[in-house]
Amino acid sequence: MAKDPRKALVLFSGGQDSTACLAWALERYSAVETLGFDYGQRHRIELECRTRVRDEVRAAFPAWGARLGEDHLLDLQLLGQISDTALTSERAIEMQANGLPNTFVPGRNLLFLNFAAALAYRRGASVLVGGMCETDYSGYPDCRDNTLKALQVALSLGLDAPMTVETPLMFLTKAQTWALTQRLGGDALNALIVEHTHTCYLGERGPLHAWGHGCGQCPACVLRRQGFEAWRAGGAGELPA
Repeated sequence: MAKDPRKALVLFSGGQDSTACLAWALERYSAVETLGFDYGQRHRIELECRTRVRDEVRAAFPAWGARLGEDHLLDLQLLGQISDTALTSERAIEMQANGLPNTFVPGRNLLFLNFAAALAYRRGASVLVGGMCETDYSGYPDCRDNTLKALQVALSLGLDAPMTVETPLMFLTKAQTWALTQRLGGDALNALIVEHTHTCYLGERGPLHAWGHGCGQCPACVLRRQGFEAWRAGGAGELPA
Protein backbone atom coordinates (compact mmCIF):
# COMPACT_ATOMS: atom_id res chain seq x y z
CA MET A 1 0.00 0.00 0.00
CA ALA A 2 1.19 3.51 -0.80
CA LYS A 3 2.13 5.46 2.32
CA ASP A 4 1.31 8.97 1.14
CA PRO A 5 -2.18 9.97 -0.05
CA ARG A 6 -0.90 12.78 -2.27
CA LYS A 7 -0.61 12.63 -6.05
CA ALA A 8 2.88 12.88 -7.52
CA LEU A 9 4.06 13.99 -10.95
CA VAL A 10 7.33 12.38 -12.03
CA LEU A 11 9.60 14.11 -14.54
CA PHE A 12 10.07 11.06 -16.70
CA SER A 13 12.53 10.99 -19.59
CA GLY A 14 12.66 7.24 -20.10
CA GLY A 15 16.20 7.01 -18.73
CA GLN A 16 17.64 5.03 -15.83
CA ASP A 17 17.40 7.82 -13.26
CA SER A 18 13.84 8.86 -14.07
CA THR A 19 12.75 5.21 -14.07
CA ALA A 20 14.28 4.82 -10.62
CA CYS A 21 12.33 7.91 -9.56
CA LEU A 22 9.14 6.51 -11.06
CA ALA A 23 9.52 3.28 -9.08
CA TRP A 24 10.31 5.28 -5.94
CA ALA A 25 7.18 7.39 -6.37
CA LEU A 26 4.93 4.43 -7.18
CA GLU A 27 6.06 2.77 -3.96
CA ARG A 28 5.11 5.85 -1.93
CA TYR A 29 2.22 7.81 -3.40
CA SER A 30 -1.40 6.90 -3.93
CA ALA A 31 -1.42 8.22 -7.51
CA VAL A 32 1.42 8.96 -9.91
CA GLU A 33 1.46 10.63 -13.33
CA THR A 34 4.43 11.16 -15.61
CA LEU A 35 5.68 14.11 -17.64
CA GLY A 36 8.19 14.25 -20.47
CA PHE A 37 9.61 17.08 -22.54
CA ASP A 38 10.45 17.33 -26.21
CA TYR A 39 13.05 20.10 -26.34
CA GLY A 40 14.82 19.13 -29.53
CA GLN A 41 17.22 16.85 -27.68
CA ARG A 42 19.80 15.02 -29.71
CA HIS A 43 18.95 11.80 -27.86
CA ARG A 44 15.24 12.08 -28.63
CA ILE A 45 15.03 8.30 -28.92
CA GLU A 46 14.38 8.53 -25.19
CA LEU A 47 10.91 9.82 -26.04
CA GLU A 48 10.16 6.49 -27.72
CA CYS A 49 11.46 4.59 -24.70
CA ARG A 50 9.17 6.40 -22.27
CA THR A 51 5.99 4.65 -23.38
CA ARG A 52 7.64 1.24 -23.47
CA VAL A 53 9.07 1.64 -19.97
CA ARG A 54 5.69 2.68 -18.59
CA ASP A 55 4.05 -0.34 -20.25
CA GLU A 56 6.69 -2.70 -18.91
CA VAL A 57 6.38 -1.29 -15.38
CA ARG A 58 2.62 -1.66 -15.49
CA ALA A 59 2.88 -5.27 -16.70
CA ALA A 60 5.65 -6.38 -14.33
CA PHE A 61 4.34 -4.64 -11.21
CA PRO A 62 0.52 -4.73 -11.08
CA ALA A 63 0.34 -2.97 -7.70
CA TRP A 64 2.32 -0.08 -9.11
CA GLY A 65 0.36 -0.22 -12.34
CA ALA A 66 -2.85 0.40 -10.42
CA ARG A 67 -1.41 3.70 -9.21
CA LEU A 68 0.19 4.74 -12.49
CA GLY A 69 -1.97 7.34 -14.15
CA GLU A 70 -1.75 9.49 -17.25
CA ASP A 71 1.38 10.41 -19.16
CA HIS A 72 1.98 13.93 -20.50
CA LEU A 73 4.45 15.19 -23.11
CA LEU A 74 5.11 18.91 -23.47
CA ASP A 75 6.63 20.58 -26.52
CA LEU A 76 9.54 22.76 -25.40
CA GLN A 77 11.26 23.04 -28.77
CA LEU A 78 12.00 26.70 -28.01
CA LEU A 79 14.56 25.56 -25.44
CA GLY A 80 16.46 23.69 -28.14
CA GLN A 81 16.23 26.70 -30.44
CA ILE A 82 17.94 29.01 -27.96
CA SER A 83 20.50 26.42 -26.81
CA ASP A 84 23.89 25.75 -28.32
CA THR A 85 24.88 22.56 -26.55
CA ALA A 86 26.00 19.03 -27.30
CA LEU A 87 22.58 17.77 -26.22
CA THR A 88 20.69 19.87 -28.76
CA SER A 89 23.02 19.86 -31.76
CA GLU A 90 25.58 17.62 -33.46
CA ARG A 91 28.68 18.70 -31.56
CA ALA A 92 31.52 16.87 -29.87
CA ILE A 93 31.11 16.59 -26.10
CA GLU A 94 33.81 18.61 -24.34
CA MET A 95 34.54 20.75 -21.31
CA GLN A 96 34.07 24.53 -21.52
CA ALA A 97 36.09 27.38 -20.06
CA ASN A 98 33.56 27.80 -17.23
CA GLY A 99 34.27 24.27 -15.99
CA LEU A 100 30.98 22.81 -17.20
CA PRO A 101 30.62 20.30 -20.02
CA ASN A 102 28.86 21.52 -23.15
CA THR A 103 26.09 19.02 -22.42
CA PHE A 104 24.74 21.56 -19.92
CA VAL A 105 21.50 23.07 -21.25
CA PRO A 106 21.10 26.38 -19.38
CA GLY A 107 17.77 26.68 -17.63
CA ARG A 108 16.56 23.21 -18.60
CA ASN A 109 15.63 21.91 -15.17
CA LEU A 110 14.36 25.32 -14.08
CA LEU A 111 11.95 25.37 -17.02
CA PHE A 112 11.04 21.72 -16.61
CA LEU A 113 10.02 22.19 -13.00
CA ASN A 114 8.09 25.38 -13.68
CA PHE A 115 6.05 23.68 -16.39
CA ALA A 116 5.72 20.58 -14.23
CA ALA A 117 4.37 22.66 -11.35
CA ALA A 118 1.81 24.33 -13.60
CA LEU A 119 0.63 20.95 -14.87
CA ALA A 120 0.65 19.44 -11.37
CA TYR A 121 -1.49 22.30 -10.09
CA ARG A 122 -4.07 21.62 -12.78
CA ARG A 123 -3.95 17.85 -12.23
CA GLY A 124 -4.33 18.02 -8.46
CA ALA A 125 -0.78 16.88 -7.74
CA SER A 126 1.34 18.51 -5.04
CA VAL A 127 4.59 16.55 -5.36
CA LEU A 128 7.12 16.82 -8.18
CA VAL A 129 9.70 14.03 -8.43
CA GLY A 130 12.92 14.48 -10.43
CA GLY A 131 16.14 12.56 -10.93
CA MET A 132 18.50 15.46 -10.25
CA CYS A 133 21.68 14.41 -8.47
CA GLU A 134 24.79 16.21 -7.27
CA THR A 135 26.82 13.11 -6.36
CA ASP A 136 27.46 11.44 -9.72
CA TYR A 137 26.88 14.30 -12.14
CA SER A 138 28.65 16.76 -14.43
CA GLY A 139 28.45 19.83 -12.21
CA TYR A 140 25.19 21.13 -13.68
CA PRO A 141 24.11 23.99 -11.38
CA ASP A 142 20.40 23.22 -11.90
CA CYS A 143 20.94 19.72 -10.44
CA ARG A 144 22.19 20.96 -7.08
CA ASP A 145 20.22 20.52 -3.89
CA ASN A 146 20.26 24.24 -3.06
CA THR A 147 18.83 25.08 -6.48
CA LEU A 148 15.98 22.63 -6.05
CA LYS A 149 15.20 23.78 -2.52
CA ALA A 150 15.06 27.39 -3.66
CA LEU A 151 12.83 26.45 -6.57
CA GLN A 152 10.48 24.55 -4.28
CA VAL A 153 9.98 27.70 -2.23
CA ALA A 154 9.46 29.86 -5.34
CA LEU A 155 6.94 27.44 -6.85
CA SER A 156 4.93 27.16 -3.65
CA LEU A 157 4.84 30.93 -3.25
CA GLY A 158 4.01 31.55 -6.90
CA LEU A 159 1.14 29.05 -6.88
CA ASP A 160 0.00 29.97 -3.37
CA ALA A 161 -0.13 26.22 -2.73
CA PRO A 162 2.38 23.74 -1.31
CA MET A 163 4.50 22.17 -4.06
CA THR A 164 7.06 19.66 -2.83
CA VAL A 165 10.08 18.89 -5.00
CA GLU A 166 11.44 15.42 -4.25
CA THR A 167 14.86 14.35 -5.54
CA PRO A 168 15.42 10.80 -4.25
CA LEU A 169 18.73 10.41 -6.12
CA MET A 170 20.26 13.70 -4.99
CA PHE A 171 22.95 12.19 -2.76
CA LEU A 172 23.26 8.73 -4.31
CA THR A 173 26.12 7.48 -6.43
CA LYS A 174 25.18 5.67 -9.65
CA ALA A 175 26.02 2.38 -7.94
CA GLN A 176 23.56 3.29 -5.19
CA THR A 177 20.92 4.08 -7.80
CA TRP A 178 21.26 0.51 -9.09
CA ALA A 179 21.02 -0.70 -5.49
CA LEU A 180 17.91 1.42 -4.93
CA THR A 181 16.05 -0.04 -7.90
CA GLN A 182 17.11 -3.52 -6.81
CA ARG A 183 15.60 -2.83 -3.39
CA LEU A 184 12.42 -1.39 -4.88
CA GLY A 185 11.71 -3.94 -7.59
CA GLY A 186 14.36 -6.64 -7.44
CA ASP A 187 15.87 -8.33 -10.46
CA ALA A 188 12.74 -7.67 -12.52
CA LEU A 189 13.06 -3.91 -12.23
CA ASN A 190 16.78 -3.82 -12.94
CA ALA A 191 16.32 -6.12 -15.94
CA LEU A 192 13.63 -3.74 -17.21
CA ILE A 193 16.00 -0.78 -16.75
CA VAL A 194 18.81 -2.54 -18.59
CA GLU A 195 16.68 -3.54 -21.55
CA HIS A 196 14.23 -0.69 -22.03
CA THR A 197 15.54 2.61 -20.65
CA HIS A 198 17.76 5.05 -22.55
CA THR A 199 20.52 7.28 -21.16
CA CYS A 200 23.12 7.64 -23.95
CA TYR A 201 23.71 11.31 -24.86
CA LEU A 202 24.32 10.43 -28.50
CA GLY A 203 20.97 8.69 -28.85
CA GLU A 204 22.51 5.36 -29.80
CA ARG A 205 20.72 2.19 -28.80
CA GLY A 206 23.46 -0.04 -30.17
CA PRO A 207 24.06 -3.50 -28.74
CA LEU A 208 22.68 -4.49 -25.36
CA HIS A 209 25.49 -4.31 -22.82
CA ALA A 210 25.25 -5.75 -19.31
CA TRP A 211 24.34 -2.26 -18.12
CA GLY A 212 21.97 -1.34 -20.98
CA HIS A 213 21.96 0.12 -24.48
CA GLY A 214 24.22 2.99 -25.55
CA CYS A 215 27.36 4.06 -27.35
CA GLY A 216 29.47 3.12 -24.34
CA GLN A 217 31.72 6.18 -24.73
CA CYS A 218 29.75 9.32 -23.85
CA PRO A 219 29.76 10.57 -20.23
CA ALA A 220 26.26 9.23 -19.57
CA CYS A 221 27.17 5.73 -20.76
CA VAL A 222 30.46 5.70 -18.86
CA LEU A 223 28.75 6.76 -15.63
CA ARG A 224 26.02 4.17 -16.07
CA ARG A 225 28.52 1.38 -16.82
CA GLN A 226 30.84 2.27 -13.96
CA GLY A 227 27.93 2.47 -11.54
CA PHE A 228 26.62 -0.90 -12.68
CA GLU A 229 30.01 -2.53 -12.31
CA ALA A 230 30.54 -1.02 -8.86
CA TRP A 231 27.10 -2.18 -7.74
CA ARG A 232 27.67 -5.71 -9.05
CA ALA A 233 31.01 -5.77 -7.24
CA GLY A 234 29.31 -4.81 -3.98
CA GLY A 235 30.56 -1.25 -4.03
CA ALA A 236 27.25 0.58 -3.56
CA GLY A 237 27.56 0.78 0.22
CA GLU A 238 24.61 1.49 2.49
CA LEU A 239 21.67 3.34 1.06
CA PRO A 240 20.45 6.37 3.01
CA ALA A 241 17.29 5.68 4.98
